[in-house]
Amino acid sequence: MTDAISSVMIFYVNDNFSKDVNLVGALSVAPAILEVICQATGMGFAAIARVTDQRWIACAVRDEIGFGLVPGGELDIKTTICNEIREHRSMVVIDDVDSDPVYCDHHTPKLYGLKSYISVPIVLPDGSFFGSLCAISPLPAHVSQPKIVGMFKLFADMVSYHIEASQSLEFSKTALLNEQETSALREQFIAVLGHDLRSPLAGIEGGVRLLRKETLSDKGSMIVDLIEATTGRMGGLIANIMDFARGRLGGGITLNRSEGNIAHLVRQVVSELQTSHPDRIFITDIEAEVDVFGDHSRLGQVFSNLLGNALMHGDADQPVRARLRLDDGILIFQSINTGDPIPGSAMEQLFSPFSRGDLKENLQGLGLGLYISSQIAAAHDGSLTAESIGRETTFSFQMPVRSVKRTQEPKFRI
Repeated sequence: MTDAISSVMIFYVNDNFSKDVNLVGALSVAPAILEVICQATGMGFAAIARVTDQRWIACAVRDEIGFGLVPGGELDIKTTICNEIREHRSMVVIDDVDSDPVYCDHHTPKLYGLKSYISVPIVLPDGSFFGSLCAISPLPAHVSQPKIVGMFKLFADMVSYHIEASQSLEFSKTALLNEQETSALREQFIAVLGHDLRSPLAGIEGGVRLLRKETLSDKGSMIVDLIEATTGRMGGLIANIMDFARGRLGGGITLNRSEGNIAHLVRQVVSELQTSHPDRIFITDIEAEVDVFGDHSRLGQVFSNLLGNALMHGDADQPVRARLRLDDGILIFQSINTGDPIPGSAMEQLFSPFSRGDLKENLQGLGLGLYISSQIAAAHDGSLTAESIGRETTFSFQMPVRSVKRTQEPKFRI
């Protein structure tokens, strides 16, 4: 037997297939299965092999006849019957090759001096072909009897199950390690954003405050105003980037919930925007004088983003409307403006980060406002939608209000 083996090329696996050899070698059931096969059939050699279209590699071996093959040993695939098994995925059973009508003249038994042979394909649960469970003997053996065939099929299924379970466990371990590494990287990234971007900006803002205390020329005051406005915009951009990082990398927008009057919050946002845009007309329509349990700072951010978006894209001579109402336990805030409609292509990507679609060019900002607003809505178990009909565009924020306290204030409209 050993001479027959040495007459064909034998390699020892030191490439990517070594993981398959190690995987099968680590299966606690493999030695027991091969021992039972040898005892039940009287055949002296049994193996679990990894078989591809170009390779035949022994992964686990029980050798009682000095066949000469060890785990990691490789046979020329063309010299084996397993190559044919891989192609048709059917077992091959030979009691005595001399009387077998199919394999009596086959080159494999002649090359290795085999008289009996049995091999069953190992097919993984996902349908992929792994290899074969096989046994050989230089003597005839009655392996075609149903109990032997059934045993081989059962053992092949067991090997398949254990290989798949081991691969899944290894994948889970790798995924866990990758997730831990990614989580650490997320935290570092957010920390860099929070510190390294905000620190120099805080220095500039401090310098501006000091300059305000000095006597400046008209031109100097204008430059200070410009710097202050620019740093304010930069601060907003950094805040948006931080929110984006938390939403996409840090597990979502976090909330600091408390109970407060939502109508008062809307009036406050409208008042701030009116102060910064004295030439624009605002119409506020409030039908929900209720206290809401939520993150009012974040909700104010949503209202401000939506109304600011309406100011930016609406016609300058047309009013911007803010509407608040309660409908069957659902709080609804809407910003409404008159102007060019949102194109269909832009509507599809409206709430995606860094996307403005086919909207106005030369706009300041990163295109994160609507994305962040949608994430804040989702964190409140709500939603954010947009609709353009004719020249009227409406953004609608909705969130469930499980328990509200109605105030005694009347409906408010300006």
